[in-house]
Amino acid sequence: MAVLIFGLMLPSFVQSQDSNFGNWLIYIGNKKLNQKWNILNEIQYRNYNAIGDLEQLLLRTGLGYTFNNNKSNVLLGYGYILSENYVGDTNEKINVNEHRIFQQFILKQSIGRTKLNHRYRFEQRFVESDFKMRFRYFLGINIPLSRKEKNNYYLSAYNEIFLNTQSPVFDRNRIYGGLGYHINKNIRIEAGYMSQIFETSSRDQFNIIGFVNF
Repeated sequence: MAVLIFGLMLPSFVQSQDSNFGNWLIYIGNKKLNQKWNILNEIQYRNYNAIGDLEQLLLRTGLGYTFNNNKSNVLLGYGYILSENYVGDTNEKINVNEHRIFQQFILKQSIGRTKLNHRYRFEQRFVESDFKMRFRYFLGINIPLSRKEKNNYYLSAYNEIFLNTQSPVFDRNRIYGGLGYHINKNIRIEAGYMSQIFETSSRDQFNIIGFVNF
């Protein structure tokens, strides 16, 4: 739990314009309606610094259908994103509102006790007066740290690439590695480091993630 406690105690004195290291607080919920249908609920609070200097607030929801012996899921969703972007090198911010419709397909695989997660997502983005489309591919891996049933720790890593339908095609790439802990069969938490690589720059952050199934 040391890494998770460290993440919760990140200092808040880091100034937004003086550091490229931020913090994301993420909640991902999954509500099962029955054996086939589910509702996705997601909240992300993204900061330029440790906490308190908002970069983005992301709200996402969707209706999914599970098949293929619970190995596959298709989902239609909607997202709202509020971005607070700095103007040049000043301390002034402008708000940018985005409404997003997306379709995704998830395929789960297992290699022994190691779990793989493939996610294909296509987004239609209404950013203020602009319309954009983007494709995302996510490959995640989950590795238990012990064969003992009572040990709930695991390693988590993923890579996600974002491609635009218009030039420039490359939008960004995210690389993440972290430590997770199963509180019980329905709740788990993770803390980890993510590097986000853009066409001409990069940005790093410490992520704290909570997963809840109910």
